[in-house]
Amino acid sequence: MGVGINGWPRTAEGLGRWEHSGQVAITGYGYSDLDRRWDGVSMDRTYGAYAIQALQRTIKDSGLSPDDIDGLMVCPDSAGDSWSAEDRGTPRPYFDPPYDSEDGLTIVTTKWLIEGMKREGTPLNNLTFIDDESSSIGQLTGKAAQAVGEGKAKHLLMLYGMGNVEGRYHLEEGNYSSAGRVWSAPWGWMTSAMMQHAFVFMQYCTKYGGSHDNLAPFVINQRRNGLMTPWGYYAQHEQYQITIEDYLTQRYVAWPNGLLDSDRPVNHVAAFLFSTADRAKDMKQKPLYVLGHVQAAHPSKSTMATLEDHEQWTDSLARRLYEAAGARGAEDLDVFNPYDGFATFTQTYLEAFQWHGVKRGEAFDFYAGDISVEGPHPFNSSGGNLGNGRTRTAMYTDLVEQLRGIAGPRQIQIRHDTGACGQVTPGGNGHIFLSVNQNI
Repeated sequence: MGVGINGWPRTAEGLGRWEHSGQVAITGYGYSDLDRRWDGVSMDRTYGAYAIQALQRTIKDSGLSPDDIDGLMVCPDSAGDSWSAEDRGTPRPYFDPPYDSEDGLTIVTTKWLIEGMKREGTPLNNLTFIDDESSSIGQLTGKAAQAVGEGKAKHLLMLYGMGNVEGRYHLEEGNYSSAGRVWSAPWGWMTSAMMQHAFVFMQYCTKYGGSHDNLAPFVINQRRNGLMTPWGYYAQHEQYQITIEDYLTQRYVAWPNGLLDSDRPVNHVAAFLFSTADRAKDMKQKPLYVLGHVQAAHPSKSTMATLEDHEQWTDSLARRLYEAAGARGAEDLDVFNPYDGFATFTQTYLEAFQWHGVKRGEAFDFYAGDISVEGPHPFNSSGGNLGNGRTRTAMYTDLVEQLRGIAGPRQIQIRHDTGACGQVTPGGNGHIFLSVNQNI
């Protein structure tokens, strides 16, 4: 039932304003409960069960009937790859039907979701557009907006989650890597990824000055914002604020990346409803118009990126997003929630977008100022992954709440008419730009 999407991904320079700017809106959102991991027993708390929960809550938030939904888009595997149970750290027997495969446990496909929604009494009977081929929420949100803009659907549900089961996370190659990756990722993908970002971070410190210690105010503030997010992992399970001493004495994993610099895997799903702007005007919620979206697709020069690579990639991303949204620049961006999977690369986005005037090499000084949600520079008001667990969606749900003005204690006090957020790392990110108005 899926068909091609002509204008996605948007990866080239000079594309100008997005051709559907202001003609698509987010009209509903919802998120599931959150656990550290699935317990392997409770079928109402699996990755699939949480996906259904998020979809149902999104439909309810929008005020629509399930029959109004004509589009469904998911990322079946939260990491964008097809991994066997053993590679996911899940050497266990399959369950009885309908849990006779990994679908609904470590992956969630549109086919499984459609059947699951029907079982739960909220059937999606009128789907005409179905897509489950995207790799991450940064890519997915732009694809969903583009699909609605191109008329593939009138009301499209987009779903993204991070399932987490018993066993080691990101164990896709076993305890050690094999073949050619013994040279580029000798201890498996995740540890090697940390090392790559650590290498770029050390280049950053060498070029601009500073050290790992300068990240402390940012990481501490992320935890503070997360503690003001009632459904987040830390707000539920570790209800204390970390201190500067905690940060400076943390255990390192791949120096200079420590435990507190790294997001904690969780079991959680979020969903969003994208609608055409003409329909959005008469719906329950205030429309949040999509003014632009862009994706990154940078060729890798080698297995190890450099600071120069990261800065070029994020500079391009920022230029293209501002251009796509019809924005002058950072002066038109109110809420900003860039990705924080590792604390060591978030400043790359901050400086590329020049949010609140921060230029290359100035992030550490900015972090040392007032970046709280109550202050003049409420950076990453979501708390992101470091403050909530590795949801990869907290940046997006917070953006919706900030623009609606319903973020509670996290609500920023400066203007909050526009916002942008993105995911994942600098080499493969996607960003979206939202506004309460159809134009800047």
